[in-house]
Amino acid sequence: MQAIVLAAGEGRRMYPLTRTRPKVMLSVANMPILEHLLLELVAAGVDGVVLVVGYYDDVVRAYFGDGKRFGLKIRYVTQQNQLGTADALRSAAHLLEDRFLMLNGDAWVGRDDISRILEADTMALGVRMVENPRDFGVVEAEGGRVVRIIEKASQPPTNLINAGIYHFNREILEFVEATPLSKRGEYEITDSIQMAVDEGVLFKTIKIGRWMDMGYPWDLLRANEEILKGMVGSEILGEIEDGAVIKGSISLGEGSIIRSGSYIEGPVVIGRNCDIGPNSFLRPHTAIDDHCHIGAGVEIKNSIIMSGTKVPHLSYLGDSVIGCGCNLGAGTKIANLRLDGRDVHATVGGKSISTGRRKFGAVIGDNTRTGINVTINPGAMIGNDVFVGPGAVVDGDIQPFARVF
Repeated sequence: MQAIVLAAGEGRRMYPLTRTRPKVMLSVANMPILEHLLLELVAAGVDGVVLVVGYYDDVVRAYFGDGKRFGLKIRYVTQQNQLGTADALRSAAHLLEDRFLMLNGDAWVGRDDISRILEADTMALGVRMVENPRDFGVVEAEGGRVVRIIEKASQPPTNLINAGIYHFNREILEFVEATPLSKRGEYEITDSIQMAVDEGVLFKTIKIGRWMDMGYPWDLLRANEEILKGMVGSEILGEIEDGAVIKGSISLGEGSIIRSGSYIEGPVVIGRNCDIGPNSFLRPHTAIDDHCHIGAGVEIKNSIIMSGTKVPHLSYLGDSVIGCGCNLGAGTKIANLRLDGRDVHATVGGKSISTGRRKFGAVIGDNTRTGINVTINPGAMIGNDVFVGPGAVVDGDIQPFARVF
């Protein structure tokens, strides 16, 4: 079976993290979102993937190559302008087999659900009940078949959403070619499906279980938590010095060292060539990517630390996402709890929105540096290549390349 995976989008709701990489390459549990999805596809029996790429496409191509190391044959199509999901499928039409899956590359779905969608004897789409359907396409169904599909309705008629997992045959291409530009200025596959349904084409709805959509930076933490919860046992490829305490499951990469006096509560994953401690405290659901330094007296809770970042001395990071190549000066503290205990808000696209989390720290873009004794308040969104001076207090939305004193 063949899968078309849409990986061309920029992901502006993930700023500042996607200013320097495509959304599908954001790290969760020390792997890109897209890699998690491809491994589930392989486990479900998919052996060929067409990746539709665009924004920072060189990053995707360089990482995944021809797919052999993942057990796949990967081919690429470039979507020159990101004009929607139907346009993405149209761009890959010349590579399509008679039957194929199409999935969004920025979501994660389990292999069992993929297998059930693969087994459908008609065209089908994965659906799921959610509490807040406003950010998704909404599906009206009768007797297990699609009646109506609406893209991001302001007043959703149901809580049944389109999970972005489709089982198509080439018949869908007739409707893709006839799909008009939507009000959002895109050619949307949901419009193509609605046109097909109106013509009497059967689309089954298949309810899925394990699925995570990653639209905002704090969704990365949710996905990281869920994936790390599935860790069974430990894999130790590096060195643990005498006097370090390890509780629960951890993964320690080659060339990494956990120094004496450090205390780690799993599940925790640590990449290759990392230097942890002495006397560091890593709490559950923390992911530290390759070539990181977490130094003396540093405490990290439920956070994602991307490759090449250094947190050398006496700092605290809680419920945060830190990009690549950052350096946090001694005494940097990222607060993760409002004094009034309410859900933390963050600024995305110029608007303050709720993260839905009572505990949420900060998002920091690549190559940002802080001086000593910096305080970062809950919900801060700090761009890439920012310098924060010693003793500064950081709040709200900080643009890339800013200087904060």
